Amino acid sequence: MSRKTAVKLGNPQAIGAGRAVRHGSMTFNVVNTMVLVAFTLIIVIPVWNVVISSFASNQSLSEGNFIFWPKALSLDNYRSVFQDDQLWHALLISVLKTAIGVVAHTLFCAVFAYPLSKAYLKGRKLYSAMGIITMFFSGGMIPTYLLIKSLGLLDSFWVYIIPALFSYYDVIILMNFFRQVPSSLEESAKIDGASEWRIFRSVILPLSKPALATIALFHGVAQWNDFMTTKLYITNENLYPLQMRLYDIIVRSQAASDMGNVGQVILDTTSRGVRLATIMITIAPILVLYPFVQRYFVGGTMLGAVKG
Repeated sequence: MSRKTAVKLGNPQAIGAGRAVRHGSMTFNVVNTMVLVAFTLIIVIPVWNVVISSFASNQSLSEGNFIFWPKALSLDNYRSVFQDDQLWHALLISVLKTAIGVVAHTLFCAVFAYPLSKAYLKGRKLYSAMGIITMFFSGGMIPTYLLIKSLGLLDSFWVYIIPALFSYYDVIILMNFFRQVPSSLEESAKIDGASEWRIFRSVILPLSKPALATIALFHGVAQWNDFMTTKLYITNENLYPLQMRLYDIIVRSQAASDMGNVGQVILDTTSRGVRLATIMITIAPILVLYPFVQRYFVGGTMLGAVKG
């Protein structure tokens, strides 16, 4: 006799077992909810403190006795950042290098991944092994600098784009996604006389939007936050992106704090406020963009991991 039948017949043991299962499930849900709420608060509270502190006045920052809301709000920190005449030009450089870099990187990796997704490609294992090596080993800082110099990319905008074109990690995501496209679609296109390039452009890419959006998000965040490329290869201030320009603002603000003894607390709090405002300006574009590509990001990550 099944448990459901026993329950219907009023079997006390079955009824007790059912209640125990429901009680255990409810206990698990309550504990799970409490853990998730605590984990969320651990993440959200420090982030909120940074956000609201960036809008706090110097006096509130000097007192430093608030977590959720300062005594007085002010835009002085943001005014100090935006007073830099070169900030908007740096923002343009960041937008250009991120946009161009994302498109170039995504298309380059897709073109590389498409043939590797075909089992009939000659030398496929060799190409895959060469790509995997790049995931574990690099040429090192000095050899890479000499290579960039020999290519004439020092103090060039293209130093942001060309060295970052290839990532075998992204190729693996795209390659696994391309394998899931039904072969019947490609066969139908070949029957209609489509070339491999036409199949790739008109069939594969439109069906791979989740994977492409995932790669674009990965590389877009990396390009936007990239600081070391400028630090190593760029000396022309006209090519400074937003990250480097904001770094200069922070350095100048910190230097101003270290110069004088009079009003040292005020200078220190001003420097801290500028740093917090700088953090918010840096992460704001990513926070605004991420909700629009989140569904593609999640879908691309999961679908690209189904097959190895």
